[in-house]
Amino acid sequence: MKTKVLAALVATMAVGATCAFAANPFVDVPTDSWAYKSVVELADAGIIQGVDGSYFQGDRNITRYEAAEMTAKAMAHMDKASVEQRALINKLADEYADELNSLGVRVSNLENKVGNVKLTGDARIRYKYENGKVENDNSWDYRVRLRANAQVNDRTKVTYGISTNNHNFGNNGAASGADDQDSNDTYTDLANVDYNFGGNNWDLMVGRYTYILGDKVGYQFGDTFDGAQLQYKNDKFKAIAGYGKFKVGDADVWNGKWKADAKGNLTIKDTTAADSLLGVKTGYGELEGFFGGGRLAGSSVGVYYNDFFGKDAFKADDLWGAFASFNFGSKWNLTANYEQISKDQSKTSVDDPEMWYGKLQYGTASFAAPKSWDAWVEYLDAEDGAYLNGSTNFWRWDNLDNIKTWGVGVDYTFAKNAMFSVMQSFATDTKKGNDDTNELTRAQFVFVF
Repeated sequence: MKTKVLAALVATMAVGATCAFAANPFVDVPTDSWAYKSVVELADAGIIQGVDGSYFQGDRNITRYEAAEMTAKAMAHMDKASVEQRALINKLADEYADELNSLGVRVSNLENKVGNVKLTGDARIRYKYENGKVENDNSWDYRVRLRANAQVNDRTKVTYGISTNNHNFGNNGAASGADDQDSNDTYTDLANVDYNFGGNNWDLMVGRYTYILGDKVGYQFGDTFDGAQLQYKNDKFKAIAGYGKFKVGDADVWNGKWKADAKGNLTIKDTTAADSLLGVKTGYGELEGFFGGGRLAGSSVGVYYNDFFGKDAFKADDLWGAFASFNFGSKWNLTANYEQISKDQSKTSVDDPEMWYGKLQYGTASFAAPKSWDAWVEYLDAEDGAYLNGSTNFWRWDNLDNIKTWGVGVDYTFAKNAMFSVMQSFATDTKKGNDDTNELTRAQFVFVF
């Protein structure tokens, strides 16, 4: 892709202006030119050098690499740019992100200078249906989350986030099942300080954050967690160690505080269930190695471990697992995961229950790329007791253990920052016992901002 020098100048005009009376370095820019002042200011700031040090050649086509160099120099003068100019430079940084990376310029550095606080969020509208059960308004729910990200300095970031629970449409949107809103319908799901050090290889996060328990599937816990986590990462491997406590977030709506009756109405139930992860403490660790070149670039393998304690009634002692992710070219990905729990057999008839998972995906749906999409097929084999009651980041909300099941799904970005997804289970069988297992259908719209 090529662009005009003059077009790039319009985007970065007057950034870094320090001297209105600097000498004109270009013999082909007359003093009566409409662009004279901007050209001189940009040259004086070091954003442009011209050709052979003497000619501007404003009609000359330039390469993406040259445009990225100009953008990088404009980024260095962000403190002298107006709000409008910062927005323009931000767009240029997005456009030339790959070239800037090759120049050793981190786009995150630009984000640090755009403003101290950045507000983001997402909204989800979801439909869930279980075959064989009566469909009603409770099949539909929604959730909204807001995040404030404050860049304190080049190394330190503070994040605060709030989230609603999953509000269903059957009870006027109230998660409690009553006509009035419950006081716990909105809660703090993020509140942490993130410190980057050691040449950007080390990262320490302390506070409340989202913790996905080990596996890459989100099969186990994927919710609010209070703790501390230390991470080291380079181009070859990543190591994580952490400690904390599983907290009450959206997990208590479906697995602790609320229970749906036969008609789909939600009623209160005990939050102190012995098999619930809520209130359990854990120390955890994870190792992941990255490998592959060419078509296998970005592939990885890893292992993880959790040691549970702090709640006498909880029957799981520890958990370990291993995973692998293989990229085949730019489109295909194969993910595999194995997991085993050491568990008190008074709660399950299976000795040290295991979980196996595999997923083959084609394409990648990205919120930033309209019309991008992916399609996938998965297989789950989970023994009785393999799922720890607490929450899940998995698309399934029921039939999570004692099953063998397949699933398919499609994700499609129909507009920037707006994605539609649909998932369906099939060929689901109970592993132990004669209970029938229903198939699950889920569809959702997710909007990010």
